Amino acid sequence: MFQLRWIWRYMDKSCHVRFVFGMILSGVTSGLLLVNPFLSSLLINTVIVGQNTAPLLPLLGLMMGVTVTRLGLRYTMILLLETASQNALFNLRCRLYRGMEYQEMRFFDRYRTGDLMTRLSADLDWCRHFLAYLSFNVVDTVVMFVSTLTFFLFIQWELALILTAITPILMLVTRRYASKVNPQFVDMRARFAKLNSAAQENIAGNRAVKAFAREPYENERFDEKNHAFLESNLRINRTWMTFFPFLESMAGLMTIITIFIGGLFIMLGRLDAGGLFIFTSLTWALATPMRNLGPLLNDLQRFFTSADKIIEVFYARPLIADRPDAAAPGAAGKANGNAADTDAEDKADASVIRGAVVFDHVSFSHGKTGILHDVSFTVPPGKTLAVMGPTGGGKTTLIQLLARFYDTEEGAVSLDGVNVRDWPLHALRHAVGCATQDVFLFSDTVEGNIAYGDLTMSEEDVHDFARRAAAAEFIEHMPQGYDTIVGERGVGLSGGQKQRLALARALAIRPTVLVLDDTTSALDMETEVEIQKQLHELPFVCTKIIIAGRVSSAKDADEILILDSGRITERGTHRELLAARGYYYETYLLQNASFIPPESSP
Repeated sequence: MFQLRWIWRYMDKSCHVRFVFGMILSGVTSGLLLVNPFLSSLLINTVIVGQNTAPLLPLLGLMMGVTVTRLGLRYTMILLLETASQNALFNLRCRLYRGMEYQEMRFFDRYRTGDLMTRLSADLDWCRHFLAYLSFNVVDTVVMFVSTLTFFLFIQWELALILTAITPILMLVTRRYASKVNPQFVDMRARFAKLNSAAQENIAGNRAVKAFAREPYENERFDEKNHAFLESNLRINRTWMTFFPFLESMAGLMTIITIFIGGLFIMLGRLDAGGLFIFTSLTWALATPMRNLGPLLNDLQRFFTSADKIIEVFYARPLIADRPDAAAPGAAGKANGNAADTDAEDKADASVIRGAVVFDHVSFSHGKTGILHDVSFTVPPGKTLAVMGPTGGGKTTLIQLLARFYDTEEGAVSLDGVNVRDWPLHALRHAVGCATQDVFLFSDTVEGNIAYGDLTMSEEDVHDFARRAAAAEFIEHMPQGYDTIVGERGVGLSGGQKQRLALARALAIRPTVLVLDDTTSALDMETEVEIQKQLHELPFVCTKIIIAGRVSSAKDADEILILDSGRITERGTHRELLAARGYYYETYLLQNASFIPPESSP
């Protein structure tokens, strides 16, 4: 039962005590169910049959006391188990989420968002359901069955053995049912994850759906997955209903046997009226576990399936992580890779980075698809490199390797002469500020989005970096200015506005290496010129890597690379590349709608 040990491991010690005490109370309250039938048998034999009314009131008072005591203990048990289960759910969800936060990009390439959301919600809730409900139901079932059987054997062992003769048959049927239903629950869980993924993608992409009037198509897709989930549930129910009549019949048969055989034993003088009452009143205690066996197995199978899915993600370890000996050069030998590092320490690490970027014969593949092939270039500290090229040439991959979202397969990426693999991830990524074309904004204020990388930033600095990103003007015209809540993923903002907020966010951390991935693609030329001017007047020195589709964004760079199909096909300054009459030259002509004679220069 690895799943159970795993959950136990991540419960607080105080909740261990609550859970164990809750299980003890479950067993005690199940055992107390035998007391009142026993007292009832005394009442029948002594008061009714023996015509002695003296013990009537004491017996009734004792029965009332047992009932109240059992209810009180039962309430305490449920409270303890709910507290323990909620605590376990809280701890597991926190640990699972933190683990996901530190996962590498390949992890999110492999798992869909809807599937991960299912593991964080429904699957974890089944773990809580096990601790709060299934656990004491299992204890109740076992204690009730064993204690009742023992009590029956003490009263009339022959009748007890006759009743329990059905048990081996039920165990075989139950085992058969479990073997059939387990793969069905795995299939149902997979279909539920697909259903969640379809809903999440459709909600996130609702603008594209409306833009192409594809609502009917998306409805059909969702209905298809919803129907598949329905069929999976119905298949499980049909399996259960195949076994349910047999289990119910066996439970009913026990009542018939009790009345028939018990009546014969009374006529033979081998059982008194009180004993028969105990058998008839407690037959349900043997029959109920048999009736509950199917639903209990269903829930247990769901729990094991969900726990396996959680454990799969929980123990997924990122390959991209701090090395044990990683240390920030110049940071007085401070040990890194410690999860307790503060933001201030990360800034201190980043402050010693000068910004010398080197790609040394770098090759990289995504799956079986080659992205970069033997790419080499150097960017001295404080200089600007521009990268252009056809779509799909591998430009964005350069950023991902520099920030170490992925690791190179061949060659090395270095920052200040140190392989990025040897830098602490927090220090490295604080030093590399990225503003991408595909902007993600959080459901927060404008100020919160700009100051996301440094929550201690002053209001004046937030306004200054917004101005440098040419965002201040439109922000000031928003309903609450910098306190305006940005909708999910920046809904309500134009593409250019989102890009300017992303640029302000990247500038706000004062990166040593500033990476702009087609950041001005949605901006008009006038705004782009203003941003280019501001980038030359930054209040801090940084190396700039500009991935651009426009020549106007790249022409002032100290060096320009043309990346085509993962290979550098051209390199040089603006004038040198125009003279080379290659891709850069042709792009310049297309974007300026003019012809430049070979002997002239712009």
